[in-house]
Amino acid sequence: MAALLSATPSPMATLSTGLRATATTCKHNSFPTTIAQPETLQTVQTTIAKQLSIDESTVTPQTKFADLGADSLDTVEIMMALEEKFQVSIGDGGAENISTVQDAADLIEKVKAGEV
Repeated sequence: MAALLSATPSPMATLSTGLRATATTCKHNSFPTTIAQPETLQTVQTTIAKQLSIDESTVTPQTKFADLGADSLDTVEIMMALEEKFQVSIGDGGAENISTVQDAADLIEKVKAGEV
């Protein structure tokens, strides 16, 4: 009987094992791993406003490039300006999933941290 009890894991042990397995198989790409520093976000906002010749107050972290009137060429030019400003190389395809100002600032932080 003692052997049977010791061979059966407790519900908490099973839960703990399941959580560990889930944690190790979870893809971190689904969640933002880097949030831009305020000064990075401010520089990104200023750069975008300058590139699009718009008032900086209209450029918030949640603002989508499309809502600012930016087309795909504008977006490429913005990313090039950000690369120059921050002295980083985003690389081919690095900006594919960028749609908001916050996304751009977060990407800059990730590149600076070597995560991309």
